[in-house]
Amino acid sequence: MRALLTGGAGFVGSHLAEALLAQGHRVAVVDDLSTGSMENIAHLKGRPGFEYVIDTVMNDPLMGELVDRADVVFHLAAAVGVKLIVEAPVRTIETNVHGTEVVLKHASKKGKLVVIFSTSEVYGKSTAVPFREDADLVLGPTVKHRWAYACSKALDEFLALAYFRERGLPVIVVRLFNTVGPRQTGRYGMVIPTFVRQAIAGEPITVYGDGRQSRSFTDVSDVVSGLVALAAEPRAVGQVFNIGNTEEISITALAERVRALTSSSSEIAFIPYDQAYEAGFEDMPRRVPDLSKIHALVGYRPTLGLEDILHRVIAHTRDVRLVGDQR
Repeated sequence: MRALLTGGAGFVGSHLAEALLAQGHRVAVVDDLSTGSMENIAHLKGRPGFEYVIDTVMNDPLMGELVDRADVVFHLAAAVGVKLIVEAPVRTIETNVHGTEVVLKHASKKGKLVVIFSTSEVYGKSTAVPFREDADLVLGPTVKHRWAYACSKALDEFLALAYFRERGLPVIVVRLFNTVGPRQTGRYGMVIPTFVRQAIAGEPITVYGDGRQSRSFTDVSDVVSGLVALAAEPRAVGQVFNIGNTEEISITALAERVRALTSSSSEIAFIPYDQAYEAGFEDMPRRVPDLSKIHALVGYRPTLGLEDILHRVIAHTRDVRLVGDQR
């Protein structure tokens, strides 16, 4: 199989590229490195069947050529992280919507399978937890930039499914829930790598809001196994799937867990949302997936719990710090 990964130098994309190569598939990555990094795929350079292009998915002629050479497109390229979304809403909307538009347009010409990466953010302020794929999406007002990301990803889903219904393009939509693991950075507001870095450095562990908001975290290896299984299952085409973990924890409890596992003396500092992001910022109080649909179709079940995930991130962070200290 020949796979094209847009945004493949990002955190999830690099792990997916690794897994596909290990299974003997050919992998092409296109990434503009706006949020991805060459460090994430440096170990793949020179591997048989691997190639990469530093460019944007907005490059229409290039994407036409790359999509034409692929059997399946994993479309990960997107603006990521709440901090970036609040600071750059125009970039968020343009990247997410137009980038997806380009990919679907070229895939449709040759009927190439496209896996569209969406997010648990699309559930918005819904209180119907755990979230089911067929549940209503409850977004905030347009004057709150925070919801621009959720809205743009929901539009990506609508567009992909429209291509499936109207033009017969095989598409699969996946909604990822707080994916975590080695190589993830805290640059764009990702909470676990931020907490771990702060705890190891002895800095205050910064909790935004009152800390009562809860999340469920999934190891990237489990996410990748679900992605590969769905892409190989013809019955997944034309459908939407949650991929995540159902183990829920409040952000305050998460900070306490990280502090304990790192044997850190860091204080836990609470920062109001208005100070962390923008005035009137709204957050999702809970974010937990219903996994019954993906489990029924491909047998997906996460193998790593939060404790294992945290140990992996802590070990990776310490290794990176050690390498940095030795330079």
